[in-house]
Amino acid sequence: MRIRATVAAATVSGALALTAFAVPAAQAADQPTPSQARALVQQLTAQKSGQQAKSLRAADDTGTPYQLDLSFSKVSVNGGKPIVSGTTKQVTVPVTYTVTHGADVDIFADDFMLDVDIYRGTIDAPDNVLIGDDWPACSVVSSTVATCKGTLDIYPQEELINDDAGAKWKAEGYAIAFNGQDPDADDFDVSKVGVAEQYGLTAPALQRYSKLTTNASPEPVTKGKTITVTGSLTRANWDTSKYMGYTKQPVKLQFKKKGAASYTTVKTVTSSSTGSLKTTVTAASDGYWRYSFAGTSTTPSVTSTSDFVDVR
Repeated sequence: MRIRATVAAATVSGALALTAFAVPAAQAADQPTPSQARALVQQLTAQKSGQQAKSLRAADDTGTPYQLDLSFSKVSVNGGKPIVSGTTKQVTVPVTYTVTHGADVDIFADDFMLDVDIYRGTIDAPDNVLIGDDWPACSVVSSTVATCKGTLDIYPQEELINDDAGAKWKAEGYAIAFNGQDPDADDFDVSKVGVAEQYGLTAPALQRYSKLTTNASPEPVTKGKTITVTGSLTRANWDTSKYMGYTKQPVKLQFKKKGAASYTTVKTVTSSSTGSLKTTVTAASDGYWRYSFAGTSTTPSVTSTSDFVDVR
């Protein structure tokens, strides 16, 4: 089960955190989701730094968690490449990192959780947070080092808006060790719970998937006559879950003569207010026509399928 929407905006209150997270350590199959764990880590970290005077259990309980001896390094989200998303299809990208921890920190304990996500905005009040559906798999390198592999699972209709596009994202690593403490028990001692949070790490940009078409006509055409080349440049609109025209963008019209090995740029055409493209050329020889868009910080490059024109 995914519980993701609330943690993107703010950390949860103590009562809600207990409701969402009250899982005995022995019930590994009922482990909380990464989004639930992240919300609780942020709350506990705030307690530890004095941002919240009270702990999770009750108004008269002033216990605070301790700082875990644990850090994240070599964090790589999608291999450092931009994450490209359309309007509806789930996007899953790999996340890898190294965890270095104290010899007394058991990251493989049933009630120990760690993960890496990405966020936009400030860590205390993020504009958005993107999290994996499942916990990562970690492998031992030494008694104090492990390498981990996980994923980010993005659902554009539920989680993305157009403002999310661009190089606005940072990565965050977090960990929580309950050390046998059950948040739902009367004798829960938050001072025995360890937390670690490391933020401001490098993360890739998010980009709105783009589409490009080309149609050259008439076909066939008499040599020396005019060929009209039309097309359309569109990209994902995360606000509406539809594809909309990408306006006022430079798009190259390219041609490859029949039998040639590569394309040559003939001219640059600017997309209209609806993303449409239209220009004319003189028919000289048989060959393939296509449009090619170089991309922007918010939109990936795209090249259309070519359209062959027989010149007679």
